[in-house]
Amino acid sequence: MERGRTYGEAWKAGARRLAEAGVDDTEAEAGAELLILHVLGIGKAELLRDLRELFPEAKRQAWETMLARRAAGEPAQYVTGEQYFYGRRFAVTPAVLIPRPETELLAEAVLEEAARLVAARKARRNEELAEAEGFDGTGESADGMAASDDAPKMELRVLDVGTGSGALAVTLKLEQPGWQVTASDLSPDALEVAAGNAAALGASVRFVQGDLLAPFLAGGAHAGERIDILVSNPPYIPSSDLPGLQAEVREHEPHLALDGGPDGLAPYRRMAEQLSGLTELPAMVAWEVGIHQAVQAAALLREAADWDEIRVVRDYAGIDRHVLALRF
Repeated sequence: MERGRTYGEAWKAGARRLAEAGVDDTEAEAGAELLILHVLGIGKAELLRDLRELFPEAKRQAWETMLARRAAGEPAQYVTGEQYFYGRRFAVTPAVLIPRPETELLAEAVLEEAARLVAARKARRNEELAEAEGFDGTGESADGMAASDDAPKMELRVLDVGTGSGALAVTLKLEQPGWQVTASDLSPDALEVAAGNAAALGASVRFVQGDLLAPFLAGGAHAGERIDILVSNPPYIPSSDLPGLQAEVREHEPHLALDGGPDGLAPYRRMAEQLSGLTELPAMVAWEVGIHQAVQAAALLREAADWDEIRVVRDYAGIDRHVLALRF
């Protein structure tokens, strides 16, 4: 980079360099932005405000090195070592899949449906209390106590299977501090990254190494534990599709977190089969799925258990991306 360039000129030149290296124009612009913000240690508002500021010479080498790595095909998030999810910074390494924006919608859906579950359970408990203790049907007893006043708090137990960076588990814990959240992964390297993120963000999450639900089945270290909410964003790319993925995904992101078997549904099929081995069926199962997989994933859940409701949530592109099975 030439000396004496401004923030704006460096940003524009960086985007042009990435585009010339074969990075898609839109991604080149976004990638250059991500890199320059990281190098300068500022936010986008500051970048836009200070576009005419001179780029610091002391940071020129770091900027050039990061641009070269991105131009060579390495994802920008691995170059910077971070990705934002649900407004929070998560550390990422090649040991974990880079969290995607659409997965934020899974977190939102789980939070929304959990509120419905709690409301339904409290209503049912209040009805039971009314019948057992002589409440008059108005929500009050003879002494005026509301039926809900004596109802114990609902402490939901959540399991995030295939946690990767821990983005889902940590987000759910921070959004609902009263929940007991456990995150599992087959990869010890991924668990190390996830545990680091939980510690950095102050989230009390328990981490368990294991293959899907195996640790919670008979013979597993955590057999017999109740799971109220099972959430998972497992590998869902069909094995035959892996060679056709974008080079930056295919060559840099962990195949363990991408390869979903011959039809991409192997992890879902196994989890659906494992549900019957849990001490109790979860009140909610929430999965992120690949394109054209929602109908099949929903069918697997229907075959596995009786649910009160199964719903599908679309992502920002209008693709059926999340399947949620609920029992109230």
